[in-house]
Amino acid sequence: MNAPSLTRFAWISIAAALVTIVLKTTAYYLTGSVGLLSDALESLVNLVGGIMALAMLTIATRPADDDHAYGHSKAEYFSSGVEGALILVAALSIAFTAIPRLFHPQALEQVGVGLAVSLLAALVNLGVALLLLRVGKKHHSITLEANAHHLLTDVWTSVGVLCGVGAVVLTGWLWMDPVVALLVAANIAWTGSRIVWRSISGLMDLALPKEDLAIIRAILDTYQNDEVQFHALRSRQAGTRKFFSVHVLVPGTWTVQRGHELLERIESSIRAALPRIHIATHLESLDDPASWEDQGLDRI
Repeated sequence: MNAPSLTRFAWISIAAALVTIVLKTTAYYLTGSVGLLSDALESLVNLVGGIMALAMLTIATRPADDDHAYGHSKAEYFSSGVEGALILVAALSIAFTAIPRLFHPQALEQVGVGLAVSLLAALVNLGVALLLLRVGKKHHSITLEANAHHLLTDVWTSVGVLCGVGAVVLTGWLWMDPVVALLVAANIAWTGSRIVWRSISGLMDLALPKEDLAIIRAILDTYQNDEVQFHALRSRQAGTRKFFSVHVLVPGTWTVQRGHELLERIESSIRAALPRIHIATHLESLDDPASWEDQGLDRI
């Protein structure tokens, strides 16, 4: 699947948000539950997040140009960062709505119908979240993964609210409704902070995952011998794109053609194992002392 086709999954997320907003708002008006209101507010955030995901996925698929020689894939981190921030805003909104209810509890109405409508909304979110999570992991899209985790958080929110409202009906303790809403707010705040942190890490050029680096090192080991050595391995992830660079040291007596052919084989092997990776190799002489001056992570 090409990267542009990922935008259709953002459209699915937007459609699911619209459906769940209608369902959860209906459930709130039927019951008057502040817990169900908090659930509806989070779905509104889902809609904004879905629209943001669509915009950033569209930008991320643009080809490289003179001003963005490495492409636009980092745009995905802005989407996931905004989504994480929106989750935190939703948590604050839920808390702001729930706290007054602790001191002024209100009776719930038409609970059965309201819970059924809310359950339907949760099932819609669960189906879409599992789809986005699978596609996001497959294509290394942090935007879709963040959107999926947000929807899964919404599902857990709905489950918590349903349990809280059910407990109110069984016990008659009206204060349980806002307490559950506050617990939900704390849970989604934790999820939002994790998403924001992951986005910040991506913008700071975090290295490739350990699994990818292990694959690369295993490939390099197959080429390493007395005549071929490696150092200055560097990597970073930018949305769906992976970047890796390495210095390859060979005997100074080798011809340029022989060294070039070796680099082509190494790059081909890595690309076969890790699609969509950008590789930069630098050929150096084993016999030149200057070649050993850049073994560190930076050479300034």
